[in-house]
Amino acid sequence: MNSFGAQDVDVVVIGAGQAGLSGAYHLRRAGFEPDRDFVVLDHAPRAGGAWQFRWPSLTYGKVHGMHALPGMELTGADPARPSSEVIGEYFTDYEDAFGLRVHRPVDVSAVREGEGGRLRVETSEGVYATRALINATGTWDRPFWPRYPGQETFRGRQLHTANYPGPEEFAGQRVIVVGGGASGTQHLMEIADYAAATTWVTRRPPVFREGPFTEEWGRAAVAMVEERVRQGLPPKSVVSVTGLPLNDAIRAARESGVLDRLPMFDRITPSGVAWDDGRVVDADVILWATGFRPVIDHLAPLKLRAPGGGIEIDGTRAVRDERVHLVGYGPSASTIGANRAGRAAVREIRKLLAGSLEVR
Repeated sequence: MNSFGAQDVDVVVIGAGQAGLSGAYHLRRAGFEPDRDFVVLDHAPRAGGAWQFRWPSLTYGKVHGMHALPGMELTGADPARPSSEVIGEYFTDYEDAFGLRVHRPVDVSAVREGEGGRLRVETSEGVYATRALINATGTWDRPFWPRYPGQETFRGRQLHTANYPGPEEFAGQRVIVVGGGASGTQHLMEIADYAAATTWVTRRPPVFREGPFTEEWGRAAVAMVEERVRQGLPPKSVVSVTGLPLNDAIRAARESGVLDRLPMFDRITPSGVAWDDGRVVDADVILWATGFRPVIDHLAPLKLRAPGGGIEIDGTRAVRDERVHLVGYGPSASTIGANRAGRAAVREIRKLLAGSLEVR
């Protein structure tokens, strides 16, 4: 504890999902000791990152592109088990295997300029004074709810992917699913077997991609997202660039009419939605599969945002503050991208810390 009432550490890692655990692993490999040189803070009640909150019908076999954490493969998982259970257990084993000593549940309220060139990290378990920060807070806690005229008048139920309970709860109901991403199509294909009727609405026509998702295609997609954050614009998801991969289930859903898409409605009515051309659809439920936004409000005191609204980053480093690294943000918001970003952030932090020692 220093004279300012804060605990001194070299690095604070905020978030223990894929990106945060990757960063912690690479800190450990570089010789940093947990609870002495660095600390990992996670606000979730248990290990598993955002995966622990996924709906029960999202089994491990349905997960798109889960990449193993560095240093420990996930093997022998039952594809029929809920992904929340499989990945939660995997993350628990990972934290134990590498002795990462994650602190939870801990809420981080703010990161601001501290004393002596350190960052002051204010949390529910006290204050940390750190020389560097790995922010790995992801997006799950900030679901995006679009606003449309009449939304408050709807007499039915509105919910978001973040609190999607599984398809059985919609038995016999008329459901409108809003959103053209992977979650929207998964929700539709599940709900269609139970609901009285489903309607799919998207802002832009969905793009279905034929053929395998090659490494070259993946690099190109990540590069497009990376260019946005380099310009200080809010990041888009990688899937928004790649489109939706066609598989047998999606082909069958298109042929059956489940994935017949309508353009975005113009307003919400007490009994459903309406378009200016006179079309109306009655509904009991509107399910917003409209994505998430980065959880970065706690960084606001550092004034890292660019005029475009996002945080401008170079690699993983915030351009406006070299002590701050964002992993799982923008181009690294995929499981394999998060792994690479964790390694890259630690490499840069080691250079930063070595340089500050030389100055002393």
